[in-house]
Amino acid sequence: MGSVMSSKKSKEELEMALNKAKEIASSSSVVVFSKTYCGYCKRVKNLLTQLAAAYKVIELDEESDGRDIQLALAEWTGLRTVPNVFIGGKHIGGCDLVLEKHRAGQLVPLLNDAGAIASNSAQL
Repeated sequence: MGSVMSSKKSKEELEMALNKAKEIASSSSVVVFSKTYCGYCKRVKNLLTQLAAAYKVIELDEESDGRDIQLALAEWTGLRTVPNVFIGGKHIGGCDLVLEKHRAGQLVPLLNDAGAIASNSAQL
């Protein structure tokens, strides 16, 4: 019976984490759910910095409920890994998708539309 109680508690915690993740994702023009030691996260953060984009980083390994948030993000977006990037409140994806959008010339317009950069500041 203990497992039923703990799974119910986990479901409630997951629901709370999901609500928190959704609130964070819509709270800033660009949000990167990240982990401090992740090389892929560093690549995305470096790219956004090079593009002079304003972005908010949530380091899940430094958040007390980071594991729950990551589980909730996986449930919500289908992406279990970090980075998990949102632009203008919309899920963009992880490192590969962000870099792919940049190579295709689609990232800067997304950042401009979200108000994260001025149209003339991104030259890369």
